[in-house]
Amino acid sequence: MYQTNNPIIKHKVGLLNLAEELNNVSKACKIMGVSRDTFYRYQELVNDGGIDALINQNRRVPNVKNRVDEQIESAVVEYAIEYPAHGQHRSSNELRKKGIFVSGSGVRSIWLRHNLENFTKRLKALEDKIATEGIILSESQISALEKKAQDDEACGEIETAHPGYLGSQDTFYVGHLKGVGRVYQQTYIDTYSKVVHCKLYTTKSAITAADLLNDKVLPFYSQHGYRCYVY
Repeated sequence: MYQTNNPIIKHKVGLLNLAEELNNVSKACKIMGVSRDTFYRYQELVNDGGIDALINQNRRVPNVKNRVDEQIESAVVEYAIEYPAHGQHRSSNELRKKGIFVSGSGVRSIWLRHNLENFTKRLKALEDKIATEGIILSESQISALEKKAQDDEACGEIETAHPGYLGSQDTFYVGHLKGVGRVYQQTYIDTYSKVVHCKLYTTKSAITAADLLNDKVLPFYSQHGYRCYVY
């Protein structure tokens, strides 16, 4: 199985992994909605240059003239590391107070160029700076790192290789119907494809959770040729 954390090529890697899992290129292509020619082109790229070769090298080269001034770009990057928990609009507002005028969308564009577009990545940049420069942390940075530590302890991130690999299930209270009583919704989400299965019940129990899997989820994956296991 191939592994990648790059969201740009995750779909392509998922296709290769699914074909290997099913041992059937045609079925994998049909499920993922691509042609066999596309599959073999991806496979050839990986064989010649590894997973990174799946990144489209022909992407349009950005126009440097459209970028903001280097001083503004540096200020946005520094602010992102100083206050990793702040979103793009708050960052824009706080930078304006310092005389650095950049819109919220402008902040996000700069973040994307520097791989800082989400909280996790900004924290990673902060951790790298701590490791290389040994900086003294501000209260905001300490708070952000402590929050990350708590989140990591509560639930770690799990990479999924293809549809049917991992699902998340929970029960939600929908409301009260006259003559029926309380109504609950059992919900199952495929963590790779984001396909959702739902079913309503009048009770909240392990039996209803199992019924959703047996009645909706497992038949669906079986119908589409997936190997889906319940643990």
